[in-house]
Amino acid sequence: MARGDRPEHKCGIFGIYAPHEDVARLTFFGLYALQHRGQESAGIAVSDGRRIHLHKEMGLVAQVFNEEKLRPLKGHIAIGHTRYSTTGSSRLQNAQPFVVESALGPLAVGHNGNLTNAPQLRRELLQRGVGLTSSSDSEVIIQMLAGGEGRTWEEKLRVFMSRAEGAYCLTVLTRDTLYAVRDPWGLHPLCYGYLGNGGWVVASESCALATIGATLERELAPGEIMAFDERGPRTIAHSPAPQRAMCLFEYIYFARPDSIIDGQTLHAARVAAGRELAREAPADADIVIPVPDSAVPAAIGYAQESGIPYQEGLIKNRYIGRTFIQPDDRLRKLGVQLKFNPLSDSLAGKRVVLVDDSIVRGNTSGPIVRLLRDAGAVEVHMRVSSPPIRHPCFLGVDMATYPELIAHRMTLPQIRDHLGVDSLAYLSLEGLIRATGSANKGFCHGCFTGRYPVDVHFFEKEVFEA
Repeated sequence: MARGDRPEHKCGIFGIYAPHEDVARLTFFGLYALQHRGQESAGIAVSDGRRIHLHKEMGLVAQVFNEEKLRPLKGHIAIGHTRYSTTGSSRLQNAQPFVVESALGPLAVGHNGNLTNAPQLRRELLQRGVGLTSSSDSEVIIQMLAGGEGRTWEEKLRVFMSRAEGAYCLTVLTRDTLYAVRDPWGLHPLCYGYLGNGGWVVASESCALATIGATLERELAPGEIMAFDERGPRTIAHSPAPQRAMCLFEYIYFARPDSIIDGQTLHAARVAAGRELAREAPADADIVIPVPDSAVPAAIGYAQESGIPYQEGLIKNRYIGRTFIQPDDRLRKLGVQLKFNPLSDSLAGKRVVLVDDSIVRGNTSGPIVRLLRDAGAVEVHMRVSSPPIRHPCFLGVDMATYPELIAHRMTLPQIRDHLGVDSLAYLSLEGLIRATGSANKGFCHGCFTGRYPVDVHFFEKEVFEA
């Protein structure tokens, strides 16, 4: 998926209990591995057994932290967060982790997801006299925990889960314990692993565990609350929904290809999706090329199944999205060429299958097709390794509104003509689910079908009126 066309995921969360380690430094590297899940702000909170020390700023992980910023973060338990906003605007007040004092001591929370009943919960807090400083539903979560019913943190977490609706993975830091929470639907991934020497790590994706040398134990089950302290890991509650509803976009795009979900890497699932796509939508062509980097595995699978040679046809400038310097008018007119350069030697005179993992708004797909034609491609057949996105996401993904979604506004022939391709085909929902290798597990496919696992009427009204 081209950068300007992609949906964005809310965040990456990380937690570590390791009395014999520099937990702030390990959290920094864990967040570095999760940078793809959010590029807006980053933060680390550390407990030394008495107080919680916090540092967070706007920017990428490597921009927010250096040796000077990490040095004061002393302790044996930490949580970290890297954010892209879905609920709450892009400003420092919404950066995480959130930290508050409570009757049970200091508390810090990192949250990935979106509470669908956040407006109702927010009103209840305000009516109780609780002051809120941000527009983020994550602050609602920490205030519910800090002032909610229960004599212990375990009891408060159970009460929170009975009230919260929607998508949430949490890392919760107290004076002496790290908690991890996954919503009853299991909408987004959360796993834990062993660091050695009594250390335990929790992360949105297994790639963060591998980065710091931790061994993946397993994923948290939907509806599971786990605690990590001197007694080791333990489950303190497990209340799953009747059916799991894992977000399919984790498989299509969000999660890093080396991360493991349900026992297989995302790379393998994406290659399998490309194979399914080649079986469902063959093309008479000379080469298969991906939109780099996210569509590379699907293009490999398409080439393997079709027998059409795989080639690189677009070179991506991997750093263009990391600058805060805006292009001037002349450069802005070049648009997609700031991000991609075509390889004319590979494309000249060729019939091309262009594979992308998804099309959301369609803003960059058309310019990419024009780049290929200008470089000499005589035909461009676009193949998409996911179904058409016709509905927004209300469960942790900034997927755009109905009017912005090209597949909501246009038919397939209209999209084909709008993008300027010779043919266009999407992978079926059934083919995508087969490619996950977990067809019997249950998935959220609301962005494709409009059928969500939880009630989203409040958000649907808001998005239609946007």
